[in-house]
This record gives sequence, structure tokens and C-alpha cells, in this order.
Amino acid sequence: MRRLRGPAAVLASALLLTGCAQSVDPIERLGKKAAEGVRPHHTAADRGYLRWGLARPLARFPVHPARPPAASPGGHTLPTVADHVPTRDPVVFLTYDDGAERDPRFVDMVRELRLPVTLFLTDSVAAPGYGHFARLRALGAGIENHTVDHRAPAGLPYAEQRAEICGQQDRLRARLGVRPRLFRPPYGSWDATTLRAAAGCGISTLVLWRAALTPAGLACTHGPRHLRPGDIVLVGPDESGDLPLRERTVRVLREAQERGLTVGRLEDYLS
Repeated sequence: MRRLRGPAAVLASALLLTGCAQSVDPIERLGKKAAEGVRPHHTAADRGYLRWGLARPLARFPVHPARPPAASPGGHTLPTVADHVPTRDPVVFLTYDDGAERDPRFVDMVRELRLPVTLFLTDSVAAPGYGHFARLRALGAGIENHTVDHRAPAGLPYAEQRAEICGQQDRLRARLGVRPRLFRPPYGSWDATTLRAAAGCGISTLVLWRAALTPAGLACTHGPRHLRPGDIVLVGPDESGDLPLRERTVRVLREAQERGLTVGRLEDYLS
């Protein structure tokens, strides 16, 4: 039997202590059927928060329709650029780049918590594991564009930028059956040419981030140094390899809950 470690061990100990107290629980003395009528019922997703080290379940928030893309003065639709969503809803958005990390336990986490996530995939990185991302997509994860080869777009000619963006559109449609509307430029690098190239590839929003989880903690590009409603969060890679993706995600979830926030689905807010 595998031994529990870290937060899971603490949670298991707490649950064992709770179990020891059940023999004197007055509700239990009423009998099983009576207890079922008194105690609240929890879904599997509600119970799953304990498994992942959260203090309470993730709140659910009603879905709001995405905004339509903006049109440029010339009449051509250009992507909007967003590092946050202008909303008063108490939500933040979890985003992940590249596709190098393919932890099967992360799939379990998304399933059990019904966690909305958005994955910006680079073909040269993610291609060996598209089956993994297909499983996440089946659970509701958003699959979006992060170019073919992870080149910084700014300064590249139009034809090269278009090839990077449109090429990944074609690959994602062929491998995962999706045609993304959202695009994150590698390194957050973009220029006016990027917007034109992205528009020609069917992209409606160029997505950046206001907050990022780094090995040193949560870092914000501007504004308050804490999460706030509408923040797009980049759950960045851990170069040391010490913290799995699921544990880094839990760090963001705890920070969000401390601020009275929950997680929304980015594609419900951005077209």
C-alpha cells in the first residue's frame, strides 16, 4: 500500500480522527436513514476537494455568453488582446502552455473537481501526447493555439507568423477535432503583424496573462499583487521538476479561494 505524504497525509489523519468520533455522533444514533435526511449530500466533485488538498469545494458560477470579437476601423475583424476579463464575476481563469507536462493525475484532478482549464498547445512540444490532451478535452478542457514551433512572433514577417498560427490551427483540427478561436503568442511576444496573421487564421482573441505562478510564487504583470476577478492566470512550468502540475494548480486554487474567488471557463467569457 502506498504511504500518503504531505498534505494528503495531514488530511488522512484528520479524516481518521473524524471517524473515531462517529461512535458518539448523535445523528448516527438516529439510524442510517435518519442520518441521510439530516446530513447534506455531497457530489463526488465536492468530496474530491479533500483528496487534492483544498479546504473546501470549488464554488460554481453561472455561465455567461462570450463577448463578440471587436472590429477594426477598417472593417476587418482583428483579435482583441486580453490579459484579464472585464467582469465582476468572482472568477479567475487557469491556463497552461506548451503541452510538455502530461501528468495522468492532472487528468484525474480535472475530472474530480470538474475544473475548467484552458490549454495552449505547441505542436512541436505536445504532438507526442495528443492522446493525453484528447482525454482532457473530453472532460471539458479548452484546447487553444500556441503556434507550431514556439517561435516568438514579434518581428517575424507576416508569412512566417501566419504559418506558425495557421499551421497549428490545422494540426489541432486534424489531431483533436478543434479549430481554436484563442491564441497565446509564445513568451507573450506580439506586434501588429501578429494581429493580422492571427485574424487570417480565424483567431478572435490574443490571450496573455496578468498573473503567473512561478517557482517563487504568484507574480503579477501589473496592478495589485494578488488575484482579482477576471484574472487570466498562467500556471507556469516548474523547471526544477519538484512540484507536479497538479500541486502547482492547487497553489493557485488556494490563493483564489482565500480571495473569495473560484475558477471560470475562459471560453465562456472570451469568444
